[in-house]
Amino acid sequence: METHVPRSARLPLAAGTALVLSLCWLAPALAAAAPTTVPLAEPADAAALGGYNVLIADRGNNRVLLVGADKKILWEYDFKGLAHSTGADDAFFADGGRSVIVSLEHQQVVQIIDIATKTVTWQYGELGKRGAKDGQLNFPDDAYQLPNGDISVADIRNCRILEISPDKRIVRQAGLTDRCGSKAPLLASPNGDTPLPDGHVLISTIRDHSMTELDAAWKPILKIDLPIRYPSDPQMTKAGNFLIASYTHPGKIIEISSAGSVVWDYAATGAGKLNRPSLAIELPNGNIMANDDLNHRVIVIDKATKTILWQYGVTGRRGSAPGYLAIPDGLDIIKADATNAALMKAAVMKAATHG
Repeated sequence: METHVPRSARLPLAAGTALVLSLCWLAPALAAAAPTTVPLAEPADAAALGGYNVLIADRGNNRVLLVGADKKILWEYDFKGLAHSTGADDAFFADGGRSVIVSLEHQQVVQIIDIATKTVTWQYGELGKRGAKDGQLNFPDDAYQLPNGDISVADIRNCRILEISPDKRIVRQAGLTDRCGSKAPLLASPNGDTPLPDGHVLISTIRDHSMTELDAAWKPILKIDLPIRYPSDPQMTKAGNFLIASYTHPGKIIEISSAGSVVWDYAATGAGKLNRPSLAIELPNGNIMANDDLNHRVIVIDKATKTILWQYGVTGRRGSAPGYLAIPDGLDIIKADATNAALMKAAVMKAATHG
């Protein structure tokens, strides 16, 4: 991997914007439609998620999963015809929760997938072909849908952040195409481009180990040199700090202030030890959720005690059976007591088909 947040006042746009409806009347159909997981001897405090389900980009299995706090699989999308372990690096909700937007970094494309029909409704980039011309990308990461319907993406090896319109025009760019560097306006291999509700963008850059904040006009207003070697996917915390994963082994998660002071970190040993985590977010209840890529798990950490409370995936064991993951490279969350109309429609259609 070359390479989302407080779901609060400065919530990134992808996760918290899902249009949700009650699922109570649909519970039997959804339960019938969804396979369940095998019980595992892994941390399983369902309350740790604070009432959310988690969307997981399971890259090593070429799939995207929506998993409940009880570890049941609620929805699954499988990428067909791709080389091994080149599925989605990241997945976020889009279209008010009716779709999922994914970046397939190793396939050089960004796609939007309709949840109900499981069809690709939009794509930017040429599958399997990297480039810097219009319509091309070079290791795209962290694609988000913005409020105006445009798509932002970190185009890592082209050293730029792009804003792309639905009709596939580049309408804005940070960084200079195929020119990499640490001095503005250049970017040093950006692998994160988290949009904030005020129009600002948080960018992590690999080569110079830093984080940059752009204002609503995409002008740099803050740059922090980070005390980690491989920063990935900065997110805001409800305290106004930045939560950043260190994609290293052993891995680390830090919360750092705008002044550059580390106010919290997670760098456990033993069973809690991280192996190339690429994304950490702050849940609304204050817990930290992270994908621990090469440990093949998604975890929820108690921020105060630094204890792992919940885990999907078996530590250090990749697999595709229920309860297992392989290189989970991205995540997003959605309310568990409600879901979007598309997922409801999908469950009804599947239940009716198999009824």
